[in-house]
Amino acid sequence: MPKYFGTDGVRSIWGEFPLTEDFVTKLGYCALRELSKQVPEIKSKDVFIAQDSRASGKAILECLTKGIRAAGYNVLSLGISTTPSVSLLTQKYKNICGIVISASHNPAEFNGIKFFSAEGTKLSEDIEDSIEREIENLKSVPAQKEDTKFMEVPEKVEEYIAFLKSTLTQVDNLKGLNLVLDCANGASSQIAPKVFEELGAKVTVINNNPNGFNINKNAGALHTEGLQEAVKQNKADAGLSFDGDADRLIAVTEDGAVFDGDNVISTVALYLKENNKLKGNKAVLTIMANLGLINFLKKNGIKPVLTKVGDKYVFEELMTQNLSIGGETSGHIIFKDVAPAGDGILTALQLLNILKSSGKKLSYYKNLWQKYPLKLVPVKVESKIPLEEIDGFCEYVKELENSMGEKGRIVVRYSGTEPLLRVLVEDENKDTVEDICQKVVNFYKSKVKNC
Repeated sequence: MPKYFGTDGVRSIWGEFPLTEDFVTKLGYCALRELSKQVPEIKSKDVFIAQDSRASGKAILECLTKGIRAAGYNVLSLGISTTPSVSLLTQKYKNICGIVISASHNPAEFNGIKFFSAEGTKLSEDIEDSIEREIENLKSVPAQKEDTKFMEVPEKVEEYIAFLKSTLTQVDNLKGLNLVLDCANGASSQIAPKVFEELGAKVTVINNNPNGFNINKNAGALHTEGLQEAVKQNKADAGLSFDGDADRLIAVTEDGAVFDGDNVISTVALYLKENNKLKGNKAVLTIMANLGLINFLKKNGIKPVLTKVGDKYVFEELMTQNLSIGGETSGHIIFKDVAPAGDGILTALQLLNILKSSGKKLSYYKNLWQKYPLKLVPVKVESKIPLEEIDGFCEYVKELENSMGEKGRIVVRYSGTEPLLRVLVEDENKDTVEDICQKVVNFYKSKVKNC
């Protein structure tokens, strides 16, 4: 059976399979049909949908609406809003699911569709598989005589904004802070400035003029150069950079250094432990977390728990072990006791709250540990052959990793959203990193001819 869902929903270029009108309509129909079987106790017939600022969002919304209405449900459109706003509102109103039309950090020509459960969490792989089976068995979506329009409810976004502000103890909790925001010309362009200004911060905003085609273009969490310069020019206390759908945060210190998800995890986990609020004295990371972070946590009595790449796997581990904090290097951070999904704006608020409480600068937390030298090489592939089926590959990688001892490691995985093999090598010695990374890539290419 084809696999349509990646690590973060269905993603492609609009007009190219699977993001075609027919498939998207079937996806809306089959998803709601299958979820109605999985959670029959949910009585609400409403589904919140938000989109980021991509030009293709409107067409995808119309196709989804057609399928969802055919399944007997109503669509409430939030308009341009963040991914975590859908998660929160879906949980609050106990709807059968919520949907976000976004390709997150990808360029404007891409788009995607991701679902949230009634609890505001990402769907499990089992449910995704069952939806895919429904799609494969469906010949066509039943024709509808009823109105297939969606209802616009942008005012509901104000409830999300109120929630964000409520996570800090005082209305003016950020008073005295000078901040620069980079909204990536995406979903946070109107929301983020309002939140931080209403909490008392002095705010300078860049990249908050979306036109449908400039989302993430030399802006946002993957392109921090402009934010770094703006922080220094404005003598700001911090820079806050969001991706296209604002579910991740990459910060910038007052002296212009990048402060990524690993830095956020180390800061929050240490702060919670020092205040006896870190459940289990553990933090959840993915296998892509820097080895320097892993060793820093261990030295401070915090046990790192490693998962597969993907914030939904981080959340599953947080739930399984009842832990407080987890996230990814890319800036997806989950505060399980506060919200059911990663939220870039919420993460920024929690980080700034630590600065206010401790009286320390962001650079202090940045310099608590040093990243190990690493190299991450993407290798384009035509098909994702299971690594264990490639003759001698896993054994070769294991042999190389053993040669590095405890101060180095190798992570090889296929991307969940792109046709890529990712090879990550870390070691205390930069030359070792370069050498081993090239060896892994060369060995893979010698065995697989489609790259």
